[in-house]
Amino acid sequence: MIFKSVVKTGLKDIGKNNLIKNETILEILENVGGEHSNKAGYGALDIERTGVSWVLLEWKIKVIKRPIYSEDLTVETWGRGFQKAYTYRDYRVYNSKNELCIIATSKWALIDINKRNVVKLTDEIKEKYEPEDISVFEETKINKIEIPDKFLQELEYKVGRKDIDVNNHMHNTYYLNLAYEVLPTEVYENRPYDSIRITYKKEIKLGDVVTCKYAKIDNNKHIVVIENKSTEEIHSIIQLSKE
Repeated sequence: MIFKSVVKTGLKDIGKNNLIKNETILEILENVGGEHSNKAGYGALDIERTGVSWVLLEWKIKVIKRPIYSEDLTVETWGRGFQKAYTYRDYRVYNSKNELCIIATSKWALIDINKRNVVKLTDEIKEKYEPEDISVFEETKINKIEIPDKFLQELEYKVGRKDIDVNNHMHNTYYLNLAYEVLPTEVYENRPYDSIRITYKKEIKLGDVVTCKYAKIDNNKHIVVIENKSTEEIHSIIQLSKE
């Protein structure tokens, strides 16, 4: 089943030239995906009943035509490629002129909120989502982001209360904002970047001190690796590019 929702962008959602920011795109996609899960019976309001919650593992987003301030956007989303331990969710976003402006795919796992282990995606769960065999990208799976050997600069950050969501860890969209902080000025000012990749490997909790490491590869890809300062475990990998 393809789930549809209409959203409107506001003042807080726009950046340069009144175009919506990448953080806004992440928020819109996440919220509409959440609406779909609410309808399927596995949303935020169902956690107490089901004892499970969806955890985001990957984003792959391509902006074709960046929406402007105050546009009504039609968002389509659906589940696909259900496996035992994970599933994909794809998106298409249309602007007020009904032009396709954003495509995206994401990878999710279902977690037992008490045991914190991955829950098997049963046929019953799959049937609730009525998945479609449609991929917005030619590649049906999300490939790994290669971690650079060398980094150009680093930044330390201590996670505060404002970063923490209902699941008691840093909210998914904030990883991108954190990555922006370590970008060189000329790279940051060259935004927005129309291709976004984010891999979430380990949750970031309140009080954690993380090290954000920046590298540039292939002359057009900007990589930020977020590590735990104490353990050196990788929390997330973010890749930004113009194409």
